[in-house]
Amino acid sequence: MEIKWLTDEVLGDYVGLVNRYYGLHSHPELSFAEYHTAEQIVAHLRSRAIECWPIAGTGVLAKIVGTAPDANPQRAIVLRADIDALPIAEQSASPSPSQREGVMHACGHDLHTTVLLGALATLARHSDKFGCTIFGLFQPGEELNPGGATMVLAENPFEGYEVVAFVGEHVEPTLPTGTIGICSGRYMAACDELHITIKGHGGHAALRGGIVDPILPASQLIEQLYKIPTQSPDKTTPTILSIGRIEALGATNIVPDNVSLQGTIRTFEEGWRSEVKSLVSECCRRIEAQYGVMVEENFGCGYPAVYNAPSLAEDAVGFLTLAFGEGAVERLGIRPTGEDFGYYTERYPSLFYRLGVGYVDDDFVAARAGALHTASFCPDTKAIGHGVVTMVLLALHFADR
Repeated sequence: MEIKWLTDEVLGDYVGLVNRYYGLHSHPELSFAEYHTAEQIVAHLRSRAIECWPIAGTGVLAKIVGTAPDANPQRAIVLRADIDALPIAEQSASPSPSQREGVMHACGHDLHTTVLLGALATLARHSDKFGCTIFGLFQPGEELNPGGATMVLAENPFEGYEVVAFVGEHVEPTLPTGTIGICSGRYMAACDELHITIKGHGGHAALRGGIVDPILPASQLIEQLYKIPTQSPDKTTPTILSIGRIEALGATNIVPDNVSLQGTIRTFEEGWRSEVKSLVSECCRRIEAQYGVMVEENFGCGYPAVYNAPSLAEDAVGFLTLAFGEGAVERLGIRPTGEDFGYYTERYPSLFYRLGVGYVDDDFVAARAGALHTASFCPDTKAIGHGVVTMVLLALHFADR
C-alpha cells in the first residue's frame, strides 16, 4: 500500500496532535472518573462530524461507516484506546505536566487516546477507502479491576456486526519511536489477586503454652506456594506466584493471632489458571492439618490473558514490514503483565501491539522515557504520528481482508 499520502497528511496535523496530547496529559483522571476526558473526546469527534455516544459510563464509542464500492456495513473493525490515569504524583520532564495532584498519565493512555482520535479523523476524511464499519472505542477504567472492558461488553455494542478485527495498542518505552512490537498467539498474562489469612492464637512470646503460632505456618505456606509454578504442564510459558505483602501485627515479645499474605498469580492458559487456584487451596489445607491453624484463602479474579489471533498478528508483521521497512517491526515474546484487553480477545479475533515511544537521538536511550507506571514516565511525542499512521494502515488493511 502506498502510504506517502497518509504520512504527509498526519505530518500536516502533527502540531495539533501533540497539543491534543498535552491537553489530555495535563488533565488526567482516575478509572471510571474520566468525565473531562470524555468531554474532550466527544468535542473533538463532533468537530469532525464523527458519530459518537457514551459507553461504559465514562467511555465514548465512535462509528464511521465506509462508503467504498460493495460496502458491507455489518462487517466491522474496532479500534480501542484506554483513557484512564494512575494515582501517581508526576515527576517527569513533560513540558505540560499533570495539573491534578497525585494523578498522572503514567501508562500512556493519553497517547493512546490521541492516536485513536487522529486515526478516526483520518479515516473519516477517507471513508471511501474502506467498505466496512469502523468503531473507535475510548474505554474507561483499564487500570482498575474488573476493568472497563467488562462494562463495554456488558452493553453488547457490536451485536449484529461481524467483528473481523479488534485492534489495540500500548506504548512501549523500551522500543524506539518508529517501531512496532507484535507477539503472535499468547501474549499477556491472566492476573489474579491472592489473599490468605493464617489464623492462630497469639500471646506472650516467652510464654508459649496455649499459643497457636501462625508465623511458622505462614512461612511454610509461602515456601509451598512458591513451588506451584514448577508443576505447570507447559514449560514454554511462565507461571508466576508472588507474595508481595506479609502482615503480622505482633512485636518482639508478642505472637500475633493472625498473619495475612497478599500476592499475585499470573498464568497464560485458562485451565491451568483454575488448576493453580486448586493447588493453592491444597497447600492451605495441608498447613491447617500440620499446624492446627485455620487458613482462609480468597482469590480476586483479574483480567484474562491477552491472545493475539495468529492470522491477524502474522499478517500485521508482514504488512507493516512492507510499509515501514525491515527492522521497523519487532517480534515480541510473552509478557507477564495484565491488560483488560484480554476480555476482547476472548470474544473477537484481536491484535494488541506495542508502539515504540523511546527517544531516538544519535543512540536509542530507553531510560529517557522512563518506565511505565512510574512518576518519571515521559514518552516521545514524535511517536504520536507513527501511531496514527500505523493504526490507520491496520484498519484499512484488515478492512480489505
